[in-house]
Amino acid sequence: MVKFVAKDLNIWFGQVRALKNVDIEIKANEILSIIGPSNSGKTSFLRMLNRLNDLSPGFRMGGWLGFDGEDIRKIDICGLRKRVGMVFALPLPLPLSIFENVAYGVKMHGERRRPKVCALVEHSLKQAYLWDEVKDRLDVSAFKLSGGQQQRLCIARTLAVEPEVILFDEPCSGLDPISTSKVEEAMLKLKKDYTIVLVTNNVKQAARVGDRTAFFLSGELVELDSTEKIFTNPADRRTDGYIRGEFG
Repeated sequence: MVKFVAKDLNIWFGQVRALKNVDIEIKANEILSIIGPSNSGKTSFLRMLNRLNDLSPGFRMGGWLGFDGEDIRKIDICGLRKRVGMVFALPLPLPLSIFENVAYGVKMHGERRRPKVCALVEHSLKQAYLWDEVKDRLDVSAFKLSGGQQQRLCIARTLAVEPEVILFDEPCSGLDPISTSKVEEAMLKLKKDYTIVLVTNNVKQAARVGDRTAFFLSGELVELDSTEKIFTNPADRRTDGYIRGEFG
């Protein structure tokens, strides 16, 4: 099953063309790793998937982007962002308790039944591999957590609203190796129930978790294939050069 389809996708921010004629399919229950140097278009593409680019001045889109077969521009934006959650590079906990951080989105979407909210909070923290570390201090401020724990809390907050897709934008860029490992472990477990799109500058991370990998350069999708092929026998010399560290 295919979740997203882009055909001849172009985007501009004012006069700057950030994506150029991108054709891509994203399959259900896969981890798609997206790699490329700075200003390659990878984050601009990721933000298309839940229409965050709509908030940017001068944004224009050409071509077609579909989600579950429907033009993404015709989907109610609040409903879309409930179905397509996002975890950002830096942890962004709310100035609330651990419990209320995870419950926030659930309540915003209208769920007020305490037993249901509690069940979703516990389930989401378990999915994010954080429950055992915080279950006895759910009323403590989220700011008391370490950076790695805060990032997993943000993952739990995203999961609590029961999305279909999770977008990760450099989720481990500020984390230590142990915290990074826990986030990656969570991703690998989550793909059973979710579609995951991961933008990362860490090519080793892309190789560890991605089922398929896409390489972007200067706004173009240069190559998309199985992660094993991309990292062992890429079809394009530019992909090979980037993976080898010749530029980027």
